[in-house]
Parts: sequence; structure tokens; C-alpha cells
Amino acid sequence: RSASERRPVMVQCQEAQMVVTVHRDLFGTGRLINVADLTLGPAACKHSSLNAAQNTVTFAAGLHECGSIVQVTPDSLIYRTLINYDPSPASNPVIIRTNPAVIPIECIYPRRENVSSNAIKPTWAPFSSTLSAEERLVFSLRLMNEDWSAERPFTGFQLGDILNIQAEVSTENHVPLRLFVDSCIAALSPESDSSPHYSIIDFNGCLVDGRSDDTSSAFITPRPREDMLRFRIDVFRFAGDTRNLIYITCHLKVTPADQAPDSLNKACSFNKARNIWAPVEGTRDICSCCETGNC
Repeated sequence: RSASERRPVMVQCQEAQMVVTVHRDLFGTGRLINVADLTLGPAACKHSSLNAAQNTVTFAAGLHECGSIVQVTPDSLIYRTLINYDPSPASNPVIIRTNPAVIPIECIYPRRENVSSNAIKPTWAPFSSTLSAEERLVFSLRLMNEDWSAERPFTGFQLGDILNIQAEVSTENHVPLRLFVDSCIAALSPESDSSPHYSIIDFNGCLVDGRSDDTSSAFITPRPREDMLRFRIDVFRFAGDTRNLIYITCHLKVTPADQAPDSLNKACSFNKARNIWAPVEGTRDICSCCETGNC
């Protein structure tokens, strides 16, 4: 049951932070919830302020704080987090009067906007503007569906599934570029150097996860385009972790498309049938350092 006069949760998507206001009559029953039972995000951030007169609780957090997740689409930046309601145990432990609740929060920001002041309309493009446009590179890393035709919905995976990951760069007015994935690290938090962590791609483009006996992880060859690179990863989870959640952080980079791949700019997979490392493009010797780990 909800009260028509108010919304139990309100979100303001500001330039650098999101402000979430929660009414203590969260379920519209007239019974106010305990403020201490509310937190923001996977990091369980506490509230910023409390309005006793209006019975509201406010959370203010930076877009990258409290464990929020960012998704990059061609048109938008989408920041996702959640409000957690975890009610304190009742005075009588035999009974439960309230269930926990999770409320998803989302802020969407456009990546491109047209702006015109109608003040000055030069007939020539300033050199500084041209230079700025040529230097602007927009990288993206997306989970794709089975045939790579569209982005995969953010639903759960099962062990035995395959992650289809597509890395891409929008080059705007830049010279033709070739995209590489320098490294990818899986961890239990957004900080890739946290412990435990696991290297999926390492040594400047070696897909080291595919070296294990029980995986089929590999780069997809040939590439669809020079500015796009695809790879498949067998789904895994960290042993002993009950959250069943992993963060994958990748470092993407580009080189001029006419530059020959080398040991520092490569995409190498391990071919188990032939027991060799093989590149998506370039000569096979650029992958030899994948075995020694010194590239």
C-alpha cells in the first residue's frame, strides 16, 4: 500500500553525485522504519542527514562511491546502486514483523549533447577545436549476447556459462586506430588491486585465463573492425565468497592501425590443440613472451 501524496524514495541525479531521499514510512503502512536499518549501495554507506519534521532520510554520495556500478552505452552513462533495508531483529526473536528490501537506484547521463549559444557562428574551424576533436577517444567495454548482436541484459550467470566481452573505441575524427586490451583483472571490489584478485588478461595482451586446462577462454579472430576486439571468458567465481559477485577491470589502449603489432601491443590466445600462443594479427613471435611472463 502506498500513499498517493508522496513518493517513498526520491532520487536527484546531480553533476557529480546522487542524492537519495527515503521516507521512513517506506511501505506506506504508517509504521516508521528505523533509520539505522537503511544503507546505500553494496558498501552500505550511512545516511548524510535526517529530517525529523518530514520523517525523511537523505543519502548523498559521489557517482563512483558506495560500490555503485557504471554501465557505458553508446549514448549514455548509467550509474546503478541500491537502497538496502535490513530491519533490526525484533524484541522477540521468535517472530518477524518486517522483511528486508532492496530498492534499485539508477542515474542516466547522456554522453553527447548539442549546445549552441547563437552568439558566434564562425565559418572556419579553429585549429584548437580540430585538435581537441581528434584527441577525443571514447572507450567502452560491454557484455554481449551469444551471437554478439546486442548487449546482454544484466542478469545472473551460471558456472559453465560464457562471458562475451566486447571492447570498442569511438575514434571521432581521429586517424584509424587499432584497439588492444592490455590487461583485465577480476576482483571482489571495484579496486583491481584488492585481494583476492585474478588476472584474465596480462603481459600486454596475453589472455592468460585461456592457459588453464579447464577453460576455453580466447580472443575472437578475426576482429569485426580494427577499433573493436572481442573475447570469451568461462564464467568463474572466487572460492569461499558467498556474494557470487565479481568486478572486472580492463585497461584498453590504441595504436595507429598501420602500426604492426608487437610484444607490447598484441592480442594473444593459447591454442590448446597446438600447444602454442597465437595472435589475432601479427607474427607468432610477438606472443612468445606470454609463456615467460616478461613482455
